Amino acid sequence: MDATKHFSTRDTARILQSTEARVRTLARLGGVTPEPGPGGRPEFTFQQLLLLRTTRGLLEAGIPARRVRRIWSSLRRQLAGDLPLTSIRILADGDRAVAWDGNAPWQPDSGQFLLEFDAGEIPGTGEDAGGGPIRTDTGEAPRLSAEQWFHLGCELENTSPVESRQAYMQALQADPHFADAHLNLGRLDHEAGELGKAEAHYRDAVRCAPEDATCHFNLAVLLDDRGRPEDAILAYEQAIVRDPDAADAHYNLGLLLESRGRRSDAMRHLMIARNLYASAGRGS
Repeated sequence: MDATKHFSTRDTARILQSTEARVRTLARLGGVTPEPGPGGRPEFTFQQLLLLRTTRGLLEAGIPARRVRRIWSSLRRQLAGDLPLTSIRILADGDRAVAWDGNAPWQPDSGQFLLEFDAGEIPGTGEDAGGGPIRTDTGEAPRLSAEQWFHLGCELENTSPVESRQAYMQALQADPHFADAHLNLGRLDHEAGELGKAEAHYRDAVRCAPEDATCHFNLAVLLDDRGRPEDAILAYEQAIVRDPDAADAHYNLGLLLESRGRRSDAMRHLMIARNLYASAGRGS
């Protein structure tokens, strides 16, 4: 098909095997404005025809019309004129749409990069509309900073824990000394019952940020869960050295000391915790 050719609404409807009214709807959802042709009649360029076909594919894949409009609007902002829309493939992955530029996938309506998806290609995207489904596990990861990967991991935790974990790992690849990434990976492993992996990440966090009380506190909780109370006591004490107002550390340490028969020390820490909770309005 001639890429320089223009198509009337009737020709476009015939090519898309649709109606003229449907073409106008697709144009509205895709933000496609036809150019005036002979006699002022609207005509679509070849590139616009591809966008209309992609818009139809999104709708047929079950993506709601309102979201389709938002996807195209977001893509135009994200590309900012650097690439034509037709250079991007749009993929269907369940009930979400995924944009693919040949390097990395992302969700166009949120801008979030995706690290794992299994997508069925929507026909009509890109100049080459052929080919089968694209599958990527990590793809060629986008060039983000460690902090950007970390924040992406935080955003994905509630909706996609697998992708969240991979984002944290990417953060550590970019900066192996990123303590917060170790902390969050440790927490995810801790919650999943992978206590050995969690301890390794917590210890890495302590090594990367030895003055961070949270690193020592999380390690202490993990050690207590692993049945190592003496090690946990030492870790709580390290947390308190770095943050004397850490009420939870005082409270947990007090309970551990009481269980080890050290009642005097236990009462001291429990009283400190009680006062700290009271001053914070939490009560005991």
